[in-house]
Formats: sequence, C-alpha cells, structure tokens
Amino acid sequence: MGRDKAKWTGISAGHETPLDYAVSKRDKDVIDMVDQAVRHKQVRLAYQSIVPVGRHDRPAFYEGLIRVLDATGRVIPAAEFINEIETTETGRMIDCLALEKGIQTLTQYPGLRLSVNMSARSIGYPRWMKVLRQGLKKDPSLAERLILEITERSAMLVPELVINFMQDLQQQGVSFALDDFGAGFTSFRYLKNFYFDVLKIEGQFIRGIAEDPDNQVLAAALIAIGRQFDMVTVAENVETAADVAYLETIGVDCLQGYYFGAPTIQPPWVQSTEKKAKG
Repeated sequence: MGRDKAKWTGISAGHETPLDYAVSKRDKDVIDMVDQAVRHKQVRLAYQSIVPVGRHDRPAFYEGLIRVLDATGRVIPAAEFINEIETTETGRMIDCLALEKGIQTLTQYPGLRLSVNMSARSIGYPRWMKVLRQGLKKDPSLAERLILEITERSAMLVPELVINFMQDLQQQGVSFALDDFGAGFTSFRYLKNFYFDVLKIEGQFIRGIAEDPDNQVLAAALIAIGRQFDMVTVAENVETAADVAYLETIGVDCLQGYYFGAPTIQPPWVQSTEKKAKG
C-alpha cells in the first residue's frame, strides 16, 4: 500500500505527482501560447476608464491593459498568464509591446491620458528603455500624458532602482502609479522615497465595501496614506452603486471598475471617431 501511495504522491523519492504534472503542463501551455502571440505581435490594449469622484462622465485617464490573442483569435486577459511569464524574457517583451501600443495610442489621440503597466524588471531591459526613449523624443508632450503603473510587489524587488528611474522620468513629465497597493509588502521607509503620483488601492479592500466594516477601516487607512504623501488615490474594482456611494464619502479621488465599464479594445474615443468618419 505504501509503495502505491508513493507512486501517486511522489513523497518517497521526490517524484512528480499527477497534480504537479498537470500544473506544469498548464503553465507550459500558457507560456507557449503567449510566446506565439508575442512572436506574431498578436497583442492589444484593452482600455478601462478611471473617473473622478462626482464626475463619472469625464474620465481622468484610462488604463491600457495588455491582452493577447490565442490561435483562435480569442482575447486573453493578462490575469490568465502574467504570473507564468513575469520573470521570463516573454514577460519583458509583453512590457515592450504594451508600451509600444500605449505610445501609439497617445500619439494618435493627443487629448488622452493613459496608464500602461510595467514590471520593475523591465527598467534594465534595453529594448523597453529604447521604446520609451524614442517615444518621448519623438513627441516630448507625450510625457505629460503617460502614466507608468508598477505593482507594489514589483516595486519592492529593487526599490532603489525604481526610485532613481522614477526621479529621472518625473523630471521629464512622466507620472507613476503604485498599483495594487495593500496587496504587497511596501516598506513605509521606501514609500516616503518613491514619490508615486497615483496610489491605486487593491480591489480586495474595495469590493463590497459598503457592507464590509473591515474593508471600510482598511480602505480609509490606505486613502489616508495616499493623502499624506500627496498622491491621487484610486479605488480599484468598483462594481456596485452602493460601493460607489460609500467610496464617494470617504475621500478617495478616483474610481475604477466594472461599474463604469469593462476594459475594451474598442474604447469610446475610437468609436466616436469612427462614427464621425462614417457620417
């Protein structure tokens, strides 16, 4: 009996279990799918609005969220692959393509402000830096409309490098957002030095906040931190009218979530331009 158990669990000799194999194969399939999409540049940005409190009809800016297309043309959100590729070369290429797409959008629509996600690992990646430098050189006014989003967890990998990188680009007009705040391990010592312009509060503290006393206390504390360091605060994953009503009473600056619209590869400004062209 013991031998049979060892055969299936791999406990006795470090063998790969059926579950290990299934997870490994899934991860490999995901990486292969993203590799193919990157190789053929089958990527898109999906745009989601970030709206000021009390002015939901006039977005403060949009977030450009990377999507890849699989072999069937299905649009795959980053949440389904980012963990598997984050530390790989493919992860760096995804960041490059997201930045390229973001710069193209900002160039095409000069009235737009847009945030683009990046990993701190891309700071030292030559191609990513080249895309950024060329974009800013070609259109210096673009810097004032570009926001680079770095997750809290990613920023803490190399905080000193991130701080120097931010200081250099902020002098050129680029803004920075600390994404998923509250989900990672930011040291308050570093938070004082980062000088992020925007603080995006992790959605787990926002969902259902109207009925959740714990989230109410935690969100208020995170908003207070943002206010202390003079950062624009954004509540992520806002999904209900009740949560909107509550959030608008506690001092958050902006709101983002499905209540205001899902990320879309056909954003409002593109749709309105197409209508005018047809008219």
